[in-house]
Amino acid sequence: MMNVLANRTYRHLFLAQVIALVGTGLATVALGLLAYEIARANAGAVLGTALAIKMVAYIGIAPLVGAYADRLPRKTLLIAMDLVRAGVALVLPFVDAIWQVYLLIFLLQSASAAFTPTFQATIPEILPDEEEYTNALSLSRLAYDLESLLSPMLAAALLTVISFHWLFAGTSIGFVISALLVLTSALPHRKAAARAVEGVWRKTTRGARIYLRTPRLVGLLAVTLAAAAGSAMVIVNTVVIVKGMGRTQQDVALALAAYGGGSMLAALALPRILRGLADRTVMITGAAMLCAALAALGLSTRGGGSAIAWPTLLAGWLSMGIAYSLCVTPGGRLLRRSSGEADRPPLFAAQFALSHVCWLVAYPIAGQIGARSGMAAAFLALAAVAGIGAVLAIVRWPVADPDDLAHGHPELPENHPHLTGHDGGEHRHPYVIDDLHSRWPGKG
Repeated sequence: MMNVLANRTYRHLFLAQVIALVGTGLATVALGLLAYEIARANAGAVLGTALAIKMVAYIGIAPLVGAYADRLPRKTLLIAMDLVRAGVALVLPFVDAIWQVYLLIFLLQSASAAFTPTFQATIPEILPDEEEYTNALSLSRLAYDLESLLSPMLAAALLTVISFHWLFAGTSIGFVISALLVLTSALPHRKAAARAVEGVWRKTTRGARIYLRTPRLVGLLAVTLAAAAGSAMVIVNTVVIVKGMGRTQQDVALALAAYGGGSMLAALALPRILRGLADRTVMITGAAMLCAALAALGLSTRGGGSAIAWPTLLAGWLSMGIAYSLCVTPGGRLLRRSSGEADRPPLFAAQFALSHVCWLVAYPIAGQIGARSGMAAAFLALAAVAGIGAVLAIVRWPVADPDDLAHGHPELPENHPHLTGHDGGEHRHPYVIDDLHSRWPGKG
């Protein structure tokens, strides 16, 4: 897996991701404690709303950036968004009202919505070999898990000597270092797409149209719904559950670390697992595991969550971390299989936006139901959401999902270059939705 780090450009981008996410992990712990300081028992509801605002920023900004990514200087965009995030993180320690938290979260996540899909769409161009790209996806998942594992551990250590407000300074430093590493990276030249001029609406929705017309990606979206259900419960309610037990700030970080540790274990194993099992099998298994874990924790919970045994909570968070990684880590492989190079930025942006619709559903459920009806109800409601996602993935994602598909083009003239290049008539090739292939074969 580590051999991909021999590529200097990828190594710099990976280190940028790791360092930024360490800072983000500190902010995750600090934000939960800030919400608890301001709202006390309603901290879960505040976090749920703040994270829903984050999703609105993602859903609105990412498609616009993806649509016009080919017109923007990629390196400049990535560096600028890192610097914006660093500036916002410096302001967060000084807020003293809930509305201020909401405003700053919107600004911070709007910058992330521009940065993340642009960053993700760059990696397949740097690592065109599928096995190397799979290893990079697993490394990327490990980097994200630093937010849930190493960063909370670091936060727990720092909280013994400083106030949680100072953790936001670590976030800002992480984004600045990330910007410097991007600055020193030699990003590949982006090829201009040769296509007819499109209006703003069609250009903005191009990635979503490709996504929703590709059956395996509809399945990916359904699996993402299950993943969102599990992660929302962890992110929104960990601080409320642990504090409800009468435990310490360090225990909040330890519970988040258990979730991240499970995800890391799965990410380490996935390159080998994916050599023998199909993406569909692995990802739907993860969705089913999340549904089962949420339901089991819900049935074992009474009242506000303090009745959960501490070892049971840690074991539950660990198992959900494993399942979450199974759901989301292979997603980049599916996006790569389902797009040509020119359409990759808008498709990654569509995945970013559409997947966060799932979190927009899950975060308020986790926060509002947890605050109003207790943690048992929140666990069971999110188990139902995860179950719906697993069932939809089974139904909408074909078991047989080859790259090469037989199809014809009755709408094209016989001398069209695409037909002459494939001997005319019905033919096979790796099939993706694009200007010449607007519908999936057999879907009408």
